[in-house]
Amino acid sequence: MLDLLASATPSPTPTAAGGGGFDLFGIILWPLKWVVELVLVFWHWLFTSIGLPPADGITWVLSIVGLVVVVRAALIPLFVKQIKSQRKMMEIAPELRKIQDKYRGKKDQLSREAMSRETMALYKKHGTSPVSGCLPLLVQMPVFFSLYSVLSGVKVNAELGLGGVGVLSPELTKQFYDASLFGVASLHETLIDAWNTGNTPAVAILVVLVVLMIASQFFTQLQIISKNLSPEAKTGQAYQMQRIMLWVLPFAFVFSGVFFPLGVVLYWFTSNIWTMVQQFIVIREMPTPGSEAAKQREERLARKGKAIDSSGKVVPMDKYLAEQQRLLEEAEKAKSQAPKREQPMSKQRAKKQGQRPSGAANPRPPRPQGSTGGGSSPSPESNK
Repeated sequence: MLDLLASATPSPTPTAAGGGGFDLFGIILWPLKWVVELVLVFWHWLFTSIGLPPADGITWVLSIVGLVVVVRAALIPLFVKQIKSQRKMMEIAPELRKIQDKYRGKKDQLSREAMSRETMALYKKHGTSPVSGCLPLLVQMPVFFSLYSVLSGVKVNAELGLGGVGVLSPELTKQFYDASLFGVASLHETLIDAWNTGNTPAVAILVVLVVLMIASQFFTQLQIISKNLSPEAKTGQAYQMQRIMLWVLPFAFVFSGVFFPLGVVLYWFTSNIWTMVQQFIVIREMPTPGSEAAKQREERLARKGKAIDSSGKVVPMDKYLAEQQRLLEEAEKAKSQAPKREQPMSKQRAKKQGQRPSGAANPRPPRPQGSTGGGSSPSPESNK
């Protein structure tokens, strides 16, 4: 293993393999490709250390599986952040809808700016934004491009007698190139290549993997749509888009299964299995509030004599009931202490009840008997 590390390429190669052109995309991905090769070679070294043949297909297949485990485990914090962001967006959805209704139909610039300010203030108050929900996916994309570049570049490098950008030496690259699954399907072979060469076993293996990829992706999306969405979320446009993508995405996997090498298809299928298991755990243990999965979890906890308190923690049922009683008493106390609003009274109703109507001006003081509005001159009766 130390020899492999010592043979690592010290700097990125600015030219494409065999092409002589400037590979800007390869240079940008070089650090990630170096890490990917390091993880892949480490797992290969580990499996060969316990007795597996270095050039055997199963050794490199297990190395790809180990690569998936490392990459997806490293992305777990981003996945948790994504879930929290999505939950917060669901919580503020009613308030966001009020802002949108407030400015509905107003096309002037001042109204649009005011709507934008209120929306951003709402995001800042709750510590979330739509971008934070997409950030984990954006961070993963360079990693996936690097994985594809390393696995699909093995064929070209092996034919030229080259290694990878890091610890994947020319010898290891040649071993990976010559490795075959079950002795019939090369890891660099695509479905089109296998079809053109008449390699029926390789075609069967790739077709089965593509079908399993599509089934795992479909089941994962179906879990989210059917169990982990609240009734409010099922009424929005985003829900309709999710239902459409549930049936559209499989066609993308058919395309990838036809043109991607077997090694890449194995990585993708293993990653889908990870996603499916991860979503199953999240839906079961951390379901969306108000969803069908949340109700099922509450029922499971109730059978065990437990419940979820106001802070989201699982507590014994007696403690939960005591908390609910305390919250009810506090709500009733606050309601009784709240000042009662005085209903305005019309003048006619106030006159009937002998009261001054609410909000009326103070009446003028009674004028002294015999006085006039202009002065204090005596009346004719007083001169008599």
